[in-house]
Amino acid sequence: MQNKWGVIYCPKTASRRAACRWKRILRTLRNEGIAFDHAVSDSRGAVERLAAMMTKAGYTTIVVVGGDSALNEALNGILSVSGTSENAPDRARIKRPLLGIIPNGYGNDFARYWGFEEGRYREAIRKLILHQRRRVDVGRARITTEAGEETRYFLNCANVGLAATLIQLRKKTRTFFGMTTPAYIASALALLFKRMRYHMSFSVNSENISHDEMTVCIGSATGYGQTPSAVPYNGALDVTAVSHPQLLSLFNGLWLLFTNRFLTHESVKVWRTRHIAFTDTGKATISLDGKIVHGHVSQLDIDILPEELDFLI
Repeated sequence: MQNKWGVIYCPKTASRRAACRWKRILRTLRNEGIAFDHAVSDSRGAVERLAAMMTKAGYTTIVVVGGDSALNEALNGILSVSGTSENAPDRARIKRPLLGIIPNGYGNDFARYWGFEEGRYREAIRKLILHQRRRVDVGRARITTEAGEETRYFLNCANVGLAATLIQLRKKTRTFFGMTTPAYIASALALLFKRMRYHMSFSVNSENISHDEMTVCIGSATGYGQTPSAVPYNGALDVTAVSHPQLLSLFNGLWLLFTNRFLTHESVKVWRTRHIAFTDTGKATISLDGKIVHGHVSQLDIDILPEELDFLI
């Protein structure tokens, strides 16, 4: 599969409009003279399986047409068969492909960081053709649940608490409303007045924290605005923990989030680290790049693999 792309399409809806857009993307890829094979994700976990198959088959480039969650699955599929820098002998047997994205999801935070915007697929494809790459960090989460231990990877952020719950609730409300915007509004209002808090215990740098928190974001990139100073190539994670503010302060915090001044809020604590370990997550919902971790997580250990992946920018 020398110099051939493997393109994985993850449809966010089954609408006629989405199908037409996918056809236009395929037509643009062909018109640009790109050699590629494509596959469509049709079930949960399909992107991960397809990315693993394409990596084994020797594709030099894998491009995801999807959002943060689909990109996360592709990352985990690639690393599941190519290994990481810590097990180089295994990775050496399978050459790791370049990873790229054409934004097509409800959350495109990591793509947006590199200047890719949903709806501008022609521009995204022309950028990808240039084959400009950047070695980026990969976050690693060791997760312990009632089912055992599992290792998962992320590019953008891990969320523990309210932000992850919002993602989960958004998906449920989208099923009811059938539209993205009303789903977001309904989810945000429900959580705003519920004002969740979780008693979490975690260690970061030299501090041991045991406190009620609304949400903790561990970002290798911007983390949906919660870790705005994070960059995915400095070998570090930015951590923000938001305690339980008063209602008026909560409204102010949301305003600061939307105006990129989130870190100045009085209820926000900030660290920069390479490792954070949770011994108690307070039974909070957890997500990695917008993908929900299922099951009760009793322990969560997160660190960073510096410059682990070649990403097309």
